Amino acid sequence: MELTVLCITFTIFLLMGVPVAFAIGLSSIATIMVAGLPVAMVFQKMLGGMEVFSFLAIPFFVFAGELMLYGGIADRIVRFANSLVGHVRGGLGMSNVLGCTIFGGVAGSPVADVSAIGSVMIPLMKKEGYDADYAVNVTTHAALVGAIMPTSHNMIIFTLATAGIASISTLGLILAGLVPALILTLCNLGAAYWVAVRRGYPTSGQFAGWTAVISAFLAALPGLFVVVIILGGILSGVFTATESASIAVAWALLITIFVYRTLTWKNFLKACVKACKTTGVVLLLIGISNAFGYFLALYEVPQKTGELMQYISSNPWVIFLMINVLLFVLGTFLDMAATILICTPIFMPIAMQFGMDPLQFGIVMLINCALGLNTPPVGTVQFVGCAIGEISVGQVMRTITPFYGALGMTLLLVTYVPAFSLWLPSLIK
Repeated sequence: MELTVLCITFTIFLLMGVPVAFAIGLSSIATIMVAGLPVAMVFQKMLGGMEVFSFLAIPFFVFAGELMLYGGIADRIVRFANSLVGHVRGGLGMSNVLGCTIFGGVAGSPVADVSAIGSVMIPLMKKEGYDADYAVNVTTHAALVGAIMPTSHNMIIFTLATAGIASISTLGLILAGLVPALILTLCNLGAAYWVAVRRGYPTSGQFAGWTAVISAFLAALPGLFVVVIILGGILSGVFTATESASIAVAWALLITIFVYRTLTWKNFLKACVKACKTTGVVLLLIGISNAFGYFLALYEVPQKTGELMQYISSNPWVIFLMINVLLFVLGTFLDMAATILICTPIFMPIAMQFGMDPLQFGIVMLINCALGLNTPPVGTVQFVGCAIGEISVGQVMRTITPFYGALGMTLLLVTYVPAFSLWLPSLIK
């Protein structure tokens, strides 16, 4: 009875348009009232879920990303990417892919990525004769790489969502995402080039030479060095993954104020406000999802879901496909953090039962959630891209298939070839 109330009230609140965090909280309170438990339990679970030292990494990584966004680092990254592939047919599209990938590595946020690179590249591509739907699709799909890059705060959320299920290190998850990020970038480059050739898009001139490439790289290097600092510091034991987030903020401030000298006081305040807002939303989701997760565990939702899936099939490949489909569907309705917090306790034990490594499942989860960011009705990344490109979501969705194909191919490779996500973590064991 209580489980039915939990699921039905949560679904009703979502359909009514209630924000996800409040839908989770209200459905938890409704379940407690039906079960005859004290309502104070919800707030105790919320506080317990947020009082974790590792959560300090979330506001710091978010703040570092916002400083990168408002500090002018994107412009230098775009120039470097364009110097590499701008001379190829559809070169601006491919430059866009590389720019989003590189910036995603230092910002760790798909939304910040599409905001920073998209604001530069989408208007430029339209000016050079590229269709708006192509410019937006290239940008929004390339920006999703930020979800599995070293500075992604969603990786921190996932490691914390696995508490009590498996022991996962943040470093292991960071390393597990590097090869899939490379694969996704290559698939995005392939999709961008294929569509550009079919539509007959032009090149951006002749190759400027390796001297120009090296010059552009050196200009972008201080911003890119944050990834080296984070990985090098953690691997060497100089600081922990949580402490690395504060180092990222310090480095972002250093290069944007004293090296590039592009961060104004006004933009600094904007970065502070945006980081506070994002952190508040994420921590509220984490706290309320902890209460929601308590009921999922209490009423054995993971076990019952696993039994239902095994009733349908006992083939691991089929089970993994079903998990991917369910995660994709849920990700189109929920925010990325909410999907991770709600779905990890349900699907991770099932995936592990059928032989999937926890690190591999983490990357599968993050890619699925990233795909949801580019799919209506939530589709935060897509809405930002469409706003910049001044085009409707419907127009973009009509030509999205090749780019969905690139992301889908990456997801299948990571799902069914464990080595892609487990090879690098295995080197540090």
